[in-house]
Amino acid sequence: MSDPVSAELGWVRATGRPYEIGFALGRAGRDAVHGRLLALDYWRAVTDARHKAVVTRLAERTQARFPEVYAELQGLAQGLDLPFAQVMAWNCRGDLMSNVPDGCTTIQLPGPVPVLAHNEDGLPEFRGHCFIAEVCEQTGPGFMACCYPGSLPGHTFAVTNAGLAQAVNNLRLRNVQPSIPRMVLGRAVLRCQSTAEALALLARENRCGGFHFTLAQRGEGVVHSVEFGGGAFAHRQIDQASAHANHALHLAQDQLITRSSADRQARADTLLADGTPDALRILRDTGGPGLPIHRTSSDDPDHENTLASALITVEKTHIAWKFHDQRSTAPIYAGRAAQV
Repeated sequence: MSDPVSAELGWVRATGRPYEIGFALGRAGRDAVHGRLLALDYWRAVTDARHKAVVTRLAERTQARFPEVYAELQGLAQGLDLPFAQVMAWNCRGDLMSNVPDGCTTIQLPGPVPVLAHNEDGLPEFRGHCFIAEVCEQTGPGFMACCYPGSLPGHTFAVTNAGLAQAVNNLRLRNVQPSIPRMVLGRAVLRCQSTAEALALLARENRCGGFHFTLAQRGEGVVHSVEFGGGAFAHRQIDQASAHANHALHLAQDQLITRSSADRQARADTLLADGTPDALRILRDTGGPGLPIHRTSSDDPDHENTLASALITVEKTHIAWKFHDQRSTAPIYAGRAAQV
């Protein structure tokens, strides 16, 4: 791993059993959550008492189906110095509400050596407070994942020691009746040993808010595009350079498509059709007739800014990765995922 040249995207190491990992991640994000998140309308809306029955049901289902993730959530709440019910609700935000500030754009480049490139777009208040979590857990493969303060890993971008690469986009599905939190599923995918295992998990467990996953595995040479939520699942193998923003392209579900999501999808499609070869150039693009792919505006209509970017190259024997902050030309961190 290269040394950091900027403090805008931190690095946190967490080891041990699930509760211990959650506690470490909670401690890492505690100041930002208390200083930035708790005052926001989004936090108050998600943690409102009207969601109590649904959140309780989702917590019970998580404990029964994914006890390790549940333990991590308990540790996260303890590390954050917040009630478990509030932290659980925040990690169910996309299941409770169709329009939450989780944006993102993914570029999918298939071929003998696939590339996943991803802009992580979220609350501008978290600029300078997100971090890469390097996790070594006793009950699953280790991984590196971009983390928001107060949130589980597995809903941004990640690479695992089992050879999986993951990039995640929010889908704003409407009228969802959830039985499992989508962020719990994202975390569970980081425990999978193969794309086959991950795809089987998402095909089985998808009564949740909407997500799009781009998945690839070292040595496989395939890029998988998966949209799921609302009890539905759509899987395609990507055979040409493609992009994905924050709305479903194949999943037959009622959804909200914001102007930013539509504009970013259209602009990325245009750049790819024009033969733009540089994935980072696409992620940093601010051109086109609509709202930009790279988001830094203080009045962004979805209240989202680009906080980090990833370039993940899926080789036959390893995964190489480069992680950037909002504006860095050179990567803040770079390296290869360990093999097990």
